[in-house]
Amino acid sequence: MTRLEIILSGILFISLLFNMGVFVYARAAITRLLLVSEELGDLQNMINAFAKHTKSVYELESFYGDPTLQHLLNHAVSLNEQLENFEFIYSLTEQELNDNTNETNEETAPLDSEE
Repeated sequence: MTRLEIILSGILFISLLFNMGVFVYARAAITRLLLVSEELGDLQNMINAFAKHTKSVYELESFYGDPTLQHLLNHAVSLNEQLENFEFIYSLTEQELNDNTNETNEETAPLDSEE
C-alpha cells in the first residue's frame, strides 16, 4: 500500500466512525423528542379533562358563583392555553398515531365490506 492509500483508508475509517456516531446520536435525540412529545400530549389531555371537570363542578347549583372555583377554573384554562404553545411538539406523535390508525382501518375495511 502506498502512503496515499494509507491516508485515504485512515480518512475513510474516521469518516465512517464519525457518521456512525452522528447516526446514533440523532436516533437517540429523536427518540427523546418523541417521548417528550407523547408526555406533553398526555399532559395536555389531562389539563383539558381537569378544566372540563372543574367547569362542570362550577356550574352545579351548589357551587355556582364560588370565587375559589372560578379562580381554579381560570387557572386551569390559563394553563391549558399555555400548553397549546407546545402543540407543534406533541402533535408529532398524535399525527403518527392517527396515520397508524388510518392504515389499520384501511387494511380492515375491505375485509368488513366483503362480509
